Amino acid sequence: MDVLGFTLAVLLIELTPGPNMGWLVALTLTEGRRSGLAAVTGIGLGLACNAGLSVLGATYILASNALAAQVISVFGAAMMAYLALQAWRDAGDSSPASTPDIPAHRNFAAGFIINLLNPKAALFFITVMPQFVPEGQPTYAQGLTMAAISVTIATLVHLALIVGAEHLRPLLLASSQARLVRRVLAVGMLGVGLWFLAKAFL
Repeated sequence: MDVLGFTLAVLLIELTPGPNMGWLVALTLTEGRRSGLAAVTGIGLGLACNAGLSVLGATYILASNALAAQVISVFGAAMMAYLALQAWRDAGDSSPASTPDIPAHRNFAAGFIINLLNPKAALFFITVMPQFVPEGQPTYAQGLTMAAISVTIATLVHLALIVGAEHLRPLLLASSQARLVRRVLAVGMLGVGLWFLAKAFL
């Protein structure tokens, strides 16, 4: 299992500025760190449950059909290309879910439910995870390990946003700077997608 490669791929996605980042920073500045931390906790738990269910489905499908691994590689390439296009067009998310403006007392529930039910989060995990294990057929243990890595990275990035909200807000809200960061990361995501596509046919 290529833990380093998977970690770098997830980090690339999570560092892409987008609505989720802006929401967490604005929430922290307007309602305080407690509201921000509540949202981050909900997001983390929602992502964990989403990833766990995704692992269960992916390992079952891939273990029973070798051709499925090749198909998943193609879908993984398409997923990365889609995320790269979103980032290039200044519409990329910092995570697979985008969170709306919700009153403070509902921040935890909003973060949890949206990330639990978001199909884009599940699709991202199902298509990306198999690219980093031999033959593209992860075991349930390997899948859970990658799920833990993914949720940990997302949570650490979100916590960094909460802690550094005052310093990060100008960067995230400055369209020219945010656009440059998004486009640099978009090129990286497209490169990962091309690698997935090459794996599918080589």
